[in-house]
Amino acid sequence: MDKSRGRTGRTTAGGAAAEIRTESGHRGLQFEEPLIFEQGAEGRGGVDLPPAPKVAERLGGVRRKGPIGLPGLSEPQVIRHYTRLSQKNYAIDSGVYPLGSCTMKHNPRLNEKMARLPGFADLHPLQPMQTVQGALELIDRLAHWLKTLTGMPAVALSPGAGAHGEFCGMVTIRAALAARGETRRRVLVPESAHGTNPATAAACGFEVDSIPADARGRVDLAAFKAKLGPDIAAIMLTNPNTCGLFESDIVKIAEEIHRIGAYFYCDGANFNAIVGRVRPADLGIDAMHINLHKTFSTPHGGGGPGSGPVVLSAALAPYAPLPYIVHGADGFRLVETKEGKAQPFGRLKTFHGQMGMFIRALTYMLSHGADCLRAASGDAVLNANYVLARLKDVMTPAFDGTCMHEALFDDGFLKDTGVSTLDFAKAMIDEGFHPMTMYFPLVVHGALLIEPTESESKDALDVFIASLRSLAARAKAGEAEFFHAAPRLTPRRRLDETRAARQPVLRWRPPAPASQAAE
Repeated sequence: MDKSRGRTGRTTAGGAAAEIRTESGHRGLQFEEPLIFEQGAEGRGGVDLPPAPKVAERLGGVRRKGPIGLPGLSEPQVIRHYTRLSQKNYAIDSGVYPLGSCTMKHNPRLNEKMARLPGFADLHPLQPMQTVQGALELIDRLAHWLKTLTGMPAVALSPGAGAHGEFCGMVTIRAALAARGETRRRVLVPESAHGTNPATAAACGFEVDSIPADARGRVDLAAFKAKLGPDIAAIMLTNPNTCGLFESDIVKIAEEIHRIGAYFYCDGANFNAIVGRVRPADLGIDAMHINLHKTFSTPHGGGGPGSGPVVLSAALAPYAPLPYIVHGADGFRLVETKEGKAQPFGRLKTFHGQMGMFIRALTYMLSHGADCLRAASGDAVLNANYVLARLKDVMTPAFDGTCMHEALFDDGFLKDTGVSTLDFAKAMIDEGFHPMTMYFPLVVHGALLIEPTESESKDALDVFIASLRSLAARAKAGEAEFFHAAPRLTPRRRLDETRAARQPVLRWRPPAPASQAAE
């Protein structure tokens, strides 16, 4: 771990490692600077504001008594700080982003242009209904195409992210069971499902019963059937699953679940692999969330924003949450209370979903059309299989045969090399690539999960593949120390990630004065 900010950096010259010292600590255009709090100085600021007037106490005695602790910075300092941070960021706009199970796909700038149109960007959620007819029509149009692509009769658009969508789907199932006068407690969750699935089931008050994977990386059908019973509420299955494989027994699973009166929840985070090729309704699915921020290109990562609409079968549609959009002779309106035969379970959030995400997703759909959406999913699968085919002789595929949208390897090729999956990933950073997802899914030892999306060209993938082949060769050649020291070429060397997780520093405190430090 490189604990100092020092003025010594390591680079390569003529193929040999060399120490480079600079007085400033900078290395070319790689800048060394203190944290933003360490740069701050009392009395410094980018704007001058008059003193706040004294007003009557309205906060019940909880008014802040002291300064809020923000750093004092000039405008150039702020701009330079965040510009430099952005230059240190790795993003899909920088290069190949192979993070498996996340679908880090390119976001066309046309989407951004549409989201910034004044009529959309200036909307306020409390505007009168008659002033937002265009926005409501856009949401309704998006709902139409989501239902068309999935074959489902209804969609709930309010969930704010994928896990929120999972929660919506499972609460809808709980409401449907309650309407039947039933209390079923168990939810089946395959080991190859996304990790949020069991967490969501537990959060909804269900007991999670795990189903093992078979030797093919898919649901063990015999184990699944053995767990069926009258107390099963649902199954939560990811398809394509987290091993990057299509669940070939999905229709049989749906039939068995429906036979015992339970519901089929499908995690649709990997919908990007099958758009335009498979309609979830035709597989017997009752509820499925769709990550607009994965499948339909809206910005993804860094904590948001996300959007997780949930498509619902006819059996679950009456229990969809409020609000929802209807339209008639007087235009579009949001239904805020129970109407007709609807039995909504309640509300998920204050307002109706993520408008900016809706705009971007619909723009992506309309600019591609049905034929290009189908082509995109096909190209995503093609790219993953290209990576698998080019690497399977030097790395160890977790399962035999072809994959869907992501290629999964285990750490078998690193056996007896002294190099771990983490070491391999850190060395990828020096090659200029964000590492793939590591150690997940848990059903594969030392997993390396690679998802190259449809927007990556063959040329870009060839450079990525060549780097991984080179690293695999170096590991097998006995260069363990090379991997243990990686990354070498980053602003910071390898950090103590375990300590950071166990002892996080969540609040900045100014350094102690020199006199106290000496004591």
